[in-house]
Amino acid sequence: MHLFLQHSKINPSTDITITGSKSESNRLLLLKALFTNLEINNVSNSDDSQYMLKALKSEDSTVDIHHAGTAMRFLTAYFATLEGKTTLLTGSQRMQERPIKILVDALRELGADIVYDKEEGYPPLRITGKTLKNDEVRLKANVSSQYISALLLMATKLKNGLKLHLDGKITSVPYINMTLSLLNQIGVETSFEGQLIEVKPYLDTVSKILTVESDWSSASYFYSIIALSSVGTQINLSTYKKDSLQGDAVLQAIYKQLGVTTTFVGSNINLKKTTTQLPDCLNLDLANAPDIAQTIVVSCLGLQVNCNLTGLHTLKIKETDRLEALKNEINKFGTAIEITNDSLHLLNPKLLTPNAIIETYNDHRMAMAFAPLALRTEFSIKEAEVVSKSFPDFWENLKQLGFNTTES
Repeated sequence: MHLFLQHSKINPSTDITITGSKSESNRLLLLKALFTNLEINNVSNSDDSQYMLKALKSEDSTVDIHHAGTAMRFLTAYFATLEGKTTLLTGSQRMQERPIKILVDALRELGADIVYDKEEGYPPLRITGKTLKNDEVRLKANVSSQYISALLLMATKLKNGLKLHLDGKITSVPYINMTLSLLNQIGVETSFEGQLIEVKPYLDTVSKILTVESDWSSASYFYSIIALSSVGTQINLSTYKKDSLQGDAVLQAIYKQLGVTTTFVGSNINLKKTTTQLPDCLNLDLANAPDIAQTIVVSCLGLQVNCNLTGLHTLKIKETDRLEALKNEINKFGTAIEITNDSLHLLNPKLLTPNAIIETYNDHRMAMAFAPLALRTEFSIKEAEVVSKSFPDFWENLKQLGFNTTES
């Protein structure tokens, strides 16, 4: 679907409902597969969570998770513990280019039987489940927190639990803490001190009901929309928690610098544009929340605010190389952007050149991050349907807000 976005103005006040966090949902879906007495409410309706759910229920010998990176990491650990079952775990062409060696090496040290079906270090993986007898392993901590979370979730089924030693600077700590908190909520004992995480074995099957908080990553696009709107414009989003487990809840503090205030009203949040006073430059370390980098830099482009974002090294191994993709697409609006392996620098953003055609690179966040710019200029987005990976209702929500879009 090629989507043309006309120069739009949004309604002064709108209520939007966002489904559960993809990150929380996928963790809890795996825990429900391990502990069947769990009940989960408000599960994400994203493609990634649907692929995760389908894979966990599948009795087939081949499981294809398409573009779902979290599912690939979590299911690699999960299938490694299913004694006697052999599974070929595969995905899209891009998924077969995303490295997984660090996780596979760690699982092999614990005793897992995993063989690369094609290229060494990359999916597809042929996994023969067995009882993992070792209980201690080391892992590089500066690549992807999903590797760490995969091991922590699986650790509940190890006879002696797991001691996980982390080497180097730990990436995306909030996502690790999210995993540990969800384990704690179902009764698993854990500790995280310095570079060591411990998970105790867990055999309890007491019934529990857990409700997934709505997705803060999805909220980021509405923060961007409000930032690019006139003073007084507001959006209400449900359902959120003040004590959120999601690292992307840092949006509240970041977008306050861009004129957006966040107010909790019961389980909803109210986003309101309160000022046009903006910083000359936005300087952020996003090592703990890299998924919101694309949204932030596009907000700054629309607001003509310089920005320096660091801590972005994991973006190079996402659905696409997000740093290169951002450079390519922002250039189309007439603004220079510099990137390194772990940083991004937006320099003197100009008035937006109209009629750009944005490539999405099969990356949901590219489509959604650029969409708010329709409040400043007109342009089009190729393969706009890619948003279904994490936020199937996105375009309908934008129409609800007042965005003018045309499909071709």
